[in-house]
Amino acid sequence: MATILKPLGLAALIALGGAAYAQDTNEGDAPAAEAPAAEAPATDAPATEEAPAAADEATGNPDLDMGETTEAPQVETYVDEVFDDWQRECLRIPGNDGPAPCQITQFLREEPEGAPVGKVSIGKLPEGNEAAAGSMIIVPLGVLLTQQMTIGVDSAAPKRYPFRFCDPNGCVAQIGYTSAEVAAFKAGGSATLTVVPVAAPDQKVELPLSLKGFTAAYDSLEQPAAPEAAAPAAEAAQ
Repeated sequence: MATILKPLGLAALIALGGAAYAQDTNEGDAPAAEAPAAEAPATDAPATEEAPAAADEATGNPDLDMGETTEAPQVETYVDEVFDDWQRECLRIPGNDGPAPCQITQFLREEPEGAPVGKVSIGKLPEGNEAAAGSMIIVPLGVLLTQQMTIGVDSAAPKRYPFRFCDPNGCVAQIGYTSAEVAAFKAGGSATLTVVPVAAPDQKVELPLSLKGFTAAYDSLEQPAAPEAAAPAAEAAQ
């Protein structure tokens, strides 16, 4: 089968960054400032005299703080262990004394020996949520967003998911899996992700996702603590 999707670039394959959502800062039109009432010339004169002094202060005052160059923390992604067709990726964060945050990943390919066209990342979520696991899936630009993406395990009916956002690296879906869906992944032999390309809207591209090694890989992840449980633990450690 001829490949339709474009291979992902290196930046997209290295990491699946979380989306930075722009907040709505529109607070409505601010009321127009009222024009000041006419004042005596004696009141206007000092403002005119202070303007040059303010300009000098902004351009030549040696007490101004000009800032200093800093280096952003170098967060490194590394493969910690391989479980058949899955691998555990972790983040090495400077200054982090606790366990490294990890997730399990697998590349998506149209052909077994083809270049990666997508990536699946799955991580455990704190207990007590409807979703037992969270997943980010990235596919190349050029998929038909209105057709969304479907995921099915073996012969079970597939489930449809929307894409959350697209950036220059590709289009991303952020998915939650219930405990039953995680169990289906563990018991299954393979899953299939299906997308529709913009260039061929009458076709579907099926991307196989191997489940070989999924159980061992998933069970190797640490269960994150719920936020309310993590806060007292952090305070006790101080």
